[in-house]
Amino acid sequence: MAAHVCPVWAGYFLASPLRKIFQNPDKILSAYVKEGMNVLDIGCAMGFFSLPMARMTGSGGRVICVDIQRRMLSSLKKRAEKAGMASRVEIRLCNRDSFCIGDLKGKIDFIIASAVAHELPDLPLFFSETREVLTQEGKFLLTEPSGHVSRENFRSTVSMAEARGFKIIKRPRIKRSHTVLLGKA
Repeated sequence: MAAHVCPVWAGYFLASPLRKIFQNPDKILSAYVKEGMNVLDIGCAMGFFSLPMARMTGSGGRVICVDIQRRMLSSLKKRAEKAGMASRVEIRLCNRDSFCIGDLKGKIDFIIASAVAHELPDLPLFFSETREVLTQEGKFLLTEPSGHVSRENFRSTVSMAEARGFKIIKRPRIKRSHTVLLGKA
């Protein structure tokens, strides 16, 4: 799916507990992820956001984790087992042509895509597939690293989302990131 993907070795840095100092998943997600929800983590890597969301959704919820790299998903699976949350985490290997989420149409309450959009060669496909799986009231948190993605490129990405049927709900602040919360238009 991606033209350029984050190397697996960088996944260890992205999943590091030190990252919580400037991007605490509980603080970032607690306003959006609730018990019993079905949530989707696109480009989940080793699960920096996935495992906290699995805790938040509780035993009645589920976190679908999608990535193009088998080794990232393998690490996430081990981390979920170690944390006792493997039953709440569903791991999916996507491919270059699809995120492999077509069976989730209208079933997802919340989506996060963190530091992913800039790696995708087909943003229209990305926004079309994610819009299809989102419930009518669902929310989509899109965030990109500000040190890697320019403000102008992020604006262009958000415009693409709007062209595919999303609307801006608000612009939460996350350190070192460009961020927008989207919903269905």
